[in-house]
Amino acid sequence: MSAYLPSDHTFALCAYGESPFLEDCAASLLAQSVKSNILISTSTPNAHIKDVARKFNLPLCINEGEPGIAHDWNCAVAHCSTPLVTIAHQDDVYLPYYSCRVLEAVNSSPHPLIAFTDYGELRNGSPVDDSRLLNVKRLLLSPLKRKKLQPSVFIRRRILSVGSAICCPSVTFAVDNLPSPLFLDNMKCDLDWEAWERYSSIKGDFLYIPEILMRHRIHGDSETTALIEDSTRSNEDLEMFGKFWPSPIAGFISHIYKLSQNSNSL
Repeated sequence: MSAYLPSDHTFALCAYGESPFLEDCAASLLAQSVKSNILISTSTPNAHIKDVARKFNLPLCINEGEPGIAHDWNCAVAHCSTPLVTIAHQDDVYLPYYSCRVLEAVNSSPHPLIAFTDYGELRNGSPVDDSRLLNVKRLLLSPLKRKKLQPSVFIRRRILSVGSAICCPSVTFAVDNLPSPLFLDNMKCDLDWEAWERYSSIKGDFLYIPEILMRHRIHGDSETTALIEDSTRSNEDLEMFGKFWPSPIAGFISHIYKLSQNSNSL
C-alpha cells in the first residue's frame, strides 16, 4: 500500500479574472480537517487575486506562456512539488473532510492513479446535492465503489463510454503514476474527459469516494456555460464518444447526451 502524508498533497487553486468566489474557495481549503499545502496559480495576475493571496498568506504562482485551460491546469500542477495534486477551481468549495478522505483512499491502494469524490452543486449560492443529473452520475460510478473493480480497465472504459461522470475539481492526481502533461490542449471543454480516457488504460486504480466532499458552482459566467452556448462542448462530446463507439452509435449517444447540458443552466 501507499504511504502518503498530508504534506504530500497540494491544492493548486486556479484563479483567473476577478471571481467573487475566489475567497470562498481559498477559505474552504484552509478549513480542511487535515492540512495540505495550498498555492494559487494564475495566468491573469491582478490586484484582486494578489489581495486574496495576501489575505490568506498563500503563495502566488504566475504562469508563463499563452493562457488556456489545459495550459493553466498543467502549469498549476507544475508549480507543485508533491506527488498528490488537486486542481481547485476558483468558483468551487471543498468540504472539511475532502483531504482526509482522499488520503485514506490513496493509502488504501497499491498504485493510485486518481482519487475522486461525489459532489454537489451550488446554484444561486445554495447547495443542491440531489438532481437527476447528479444521480445518473452516481449510478454510473457505482461499480467503482467496489475495491476489486477500481483497477479494471474494462469497467472504467465502460463507465466513460457513456459520458463524463467524474467531476474534475473533485479529482486528486497521483502525478508520478500518470503521463505528463496531465492534460492535452486539443480540447476546450472535454479535456478532463479526454484525460480520464487516456488514464483509464493505465495500470492502477481509479479511487471513487462516494461521499459529497466538494460542491461545484453553476453560474452564467462560468467557462463551461460559455462553451455550451457556442456548441464547443457538443462537438467535443461527439469526438469523445467516437473513442468508444462506431460513428452511428457515437452520434446517437451524443444527441441524447446533449440534453443533459441543460443542467448547467440556472
